[in-house]
Amino acid sequence: MAAYLQWRRFVFFDKELVKEPLGSDGAAPGAAPASGSTAAKFLCLPPGITVCDSGRGSLVFGDMEGQIWFLPRSLQLTGFQAYKLRVTHLYQLKQHNILASVGEDEEGINPLVKIWNLEKRDGGNPLCTRIFPAIPGTEPTVVSCLTVHENLNFMAIGFADGSVTLNKGDITRDRHSKTQILHRDNYPVTGLAFRQAGKTTHLFVVTTENVQSYIVSGKDYPRVELDTHGCGLRCSALSDPSQDLQFIVAGDECVYLYQPDERGPCFAFEGHKLITHWFRGYLVIVSRDRKVSPKSEFTSRDSQSSDKQILNIYDLCNKFIAYSAVFEDVVDVLAEWGSLYVLTRDGRVHALQEKDTQTKLEMLFKKNLFEMAINLAKSQHLDSDGLAQIFMQYGDHLYSKGNHDGAVQQYIRTIGKLEPSYVIRKFLDAQRIHNLTAYLQTLHRQSLANADHTTLLLNCYTKLKDSSKLEEFIKTKSESEVHFDVETAIKVLRQAGYYTHALYLAENHAHHEWYLKIQLEDIKNYQEALRYIGKLPFEQAESNMKRYGKILMHHVPEQTTQLLKGLCTDYRPSPEGRGDREAPGCRANSEEFIPIFANNPRELKAFLEHMSEVQPDSPQGIYDTLLELRLQNWAHEKDPQAKEKLHAEAISLLKSGRFCDVFDKALVLCQMHDFQDGVLYLYEQGKLFQQIMHYHMQHEQYRQVIAVCERHGEQEPSLWEQALSYFARKEEDCKEYMAAVLKHIETKNLMPPLLVVQTLAHNSTATLSVIRDYLVHKLQKQSQQIAQDELRVRRYREETTRIRQEIQELKASPKIFQKTKCSICNSALELPSVHFLCGHSFHQHCFESYSESDADCPTCLPENRKVMDMIRAQEQRRDLHDQFQHQLKCSNDSFSVIADYFGRGVFNKLTLLTDPPTARLTPSLEAGLQRDLLMHSRRG
Repeated sequence: MAAYLQWRRFVFFDKELVKEPLGSDGAAPGAAPASGSTAAKFLCLPPGITVCDSGRGSLVFGDMEGQIWFLPRSLQLTGFQAYKLRVTHLYQLKQHNILASVGEDEEGINPLVKIWNLEKRDGGNPLCTRIFPAIPGTEPTVVSCLTVHENLNFMAIGFADGSVTLNKGDITRDRHSKTQILHRDNYPVTGLAFRQAGKTTHLFVVTTENVQSYIVSGKDYPRVELDTHGCGLRCSALSDPSQDLQFIVAGDECVYLYQPDERGPCFAFEGHKLITHWFRGYLVIVSRDRKVSPKSEFTSRDSQSSDKQILNIYDLCNKFIAYSAVFEDVVDVLAEWGSLYVLTRDGRVHALQEKDTQTKLEMLFKKNLFEMAINLAKSQHLDSDGLAQIFMQYGDHLYSKGNHDGAVQQYIRTIGKLEPSYVIRKFLDAQRIHNLTAYLQTLHRQSLANADHTTLLLNCYTKLKDSSKLEEFIKTKSESEVHFDVETAIKVLRQAGYYTHALYLAENHAHHEWYLKIQLEDIKNYQEALRYIGKLPFEQAESNMKRYGKILMHHVPEQTTQLLKGLCTDYRPSPEGRGDREAPGCRANSEEFIPIFANNPRELKAFLEHMSEVQPDSPQGIYDTLLELRLQNWAHEKDPQAKEKLHAEAISLLKSGRFCDVFDKALVLCQMHDFQDGVLYLYEQGKLFQQIMHYHMQHEQYRQVIAVCERHGEQEPSLWEQALSYFARKEEDCKEYMAAVLKHIETKNLMPPLLVVQTLAHNSTATLSVIRDYLVHKLQKQSQQIAQDELRVRRYREETTRIRQEIQELKASPKIFQKTKCSICNSALELPSVHFLCGHSFHQHCFESYSESDADCPTCLPENRKVMDMIRAQEQRRDLHDQFQHQLKCSNDSFSVIADYFGRGVFNKLTLLTDPPTARLTPSLEAGLQRDLLMHSRRG
């Protein structure tokens, strides 16, 4: 139970008298004329008002004369005669323009219920859609209260004899409505209210002695007894959803709240209650201090007491009194147009306008009632920005009072709205580091911290030496729970010397570079760093070995070499690592890791030899470096046996065939280290026979010179000429070697004899005997060649003479065909037959079957066609020659033109042998043959 005396009182409503509208004469119908100019300003209601209600934009009044009055927002009062005698009850529906009233049309106790449709008119007055007597039976009784459900399907009427009637169905029509007695009791009914919860409709019934509820949406109307305390007339109301639609019963000692099935909280608001209403989250109670039992004054509204009456407006959620004022003889309190209107017996209307939320908050701020301001803002559904502003002001207030713990709690509630730097600046003092830590922790939990905030929080932990909090902050269970920038945290922890915590973060959040930096630069734990790299996935392991390989090689060379061997062959992460060991192995480019071994030649040699053995297709750089390393070792080795072994290894590597594409590089390496065997081998592999010759010549190795000529002379005949020139320049006795060279030159006919003589003339020791045999053999061969040429010329002349005689005979003498067999089928010739001057004869049917034309001999045609093709080719070549000359003159790039014609075969040598011209040949053919013969004779 909450004692309202402990509740603070505020003035959250502005009170003023409602004034007459402009242009009005200020006199209400039936009202006495006001005296004085001041009284005429205010609105004055008709006298004799007995009942009031509000809704649908109007205040509704009923009076003792049977009239119903409407006061809209324009304050133009209108009315009509509803009953002949008086109006006792009114109920204006909020969702429908329907008004239910109870009144009397004749003397005696015979109340009538009338339902008015305010949207329809009947002779200028609202249309009355239904009239029926209110008394449920034959016994006359007074109506005490009335309520109507907003769906127009339920209407309940309470009576002074303790009975309640329920009209079920369409209340606006007689035939669709059914009336029955729902409740009977010995105590007068003082209040009724419908409550809708889903599809269930409850009816609260309160008497002077008890409270109960009925379920009226069913058939049996089950009843629940809620309490044995009642209230007087007009002292009950139904709250809005902010209080869960609870039924409020205001007794003289307490105010009780009820659910349909149980009693809720109660509030100790003392005083004799006269009127109770619910308005926009507020409980409005009119009471007087003089305690009068509701049993003895059931009809308290008829009391003529002139005691002062107190109107209190309670905020039940926030536990304060929003307004309190004293009025004289209150008739009723109505709510409409967003305000409260208090009607007094003198006809005046007092308007209570609620202040806006900001004004109310400012009033609370002035009194430093920040907690209450926060609760009020929440109940008024103030946005988050407005709430954050209140929290900030509350925090500033507590901070100014020295309550730093309380202040930081309020500042924490502003996170997300208030700039964190505003709060941080207030707590940078070392004495307030605990408060700053709390604020920064919450900032991180809400994932609103930046890198600077993380840095500051970690510095707070380190300054406080609070390792437990620090571990709690960084050791989160999953990646989604991390509320800070991990890299920033690692930097701060490393700077503060918390290497273990920094390593934990780096390892758990895969910041491999930071982990290795701390291990190598701060802790100097090279073994652990190498182990960590070995369990990383391939890409990270490769990149980190490139970055830190030199440092690791310097301190742990053997282990680093082993890791590099695995990384460059078939890398799989170690079992405790993050990588997938089931994935296919990867291998890095071994050539990229050679610089790591700059100061470790022994490990480099082991690495290179391992790669060349395990992975024959290693990059060329591996073999180049291995060759260079072996040559260096060979050049610096003093032990003959070891030097011989290194020599064999170098030669073996050169003969492996890995230096075909980098011949020049291998040659340079061998020359740099004066590795002569390697140089000669590479010369031979590169077919640099001239260089081999020069090498042996420089070292005056005569037999090797002859051996080189014998071995490679077929590929490069000029070697013999160079050998002859070399020996000819020697003043020593080299006859043996010169004879061998001359013998080969003679055999292969490599040099003219005159050039041989001129070459040997430079040697003072060479005599005629050296070349005598050479010259004799050469002269004998030339004599034999001359004899053969003369014989061939004589034979060609005889052949030419014979051919000319045959041509002459063909021209001058008749041709006798003596062939007896067909040249095609070799059968005996029979007429008809075909004969050609060439001497071939054919059966006519064989000739027609095999010949392509009547003028050509089928047997001679292939040979003749070859000759004709040659002639046509020469004709075309003549045209190409002219075109070639033209393009050659006009082109800027003559070489490309010549190359083009070479590719087309224009310059291929063509020799054409033809018969001498005869008189029977056509002039064009004869001219062509003469030209070809002339060209042939010129070539000869």
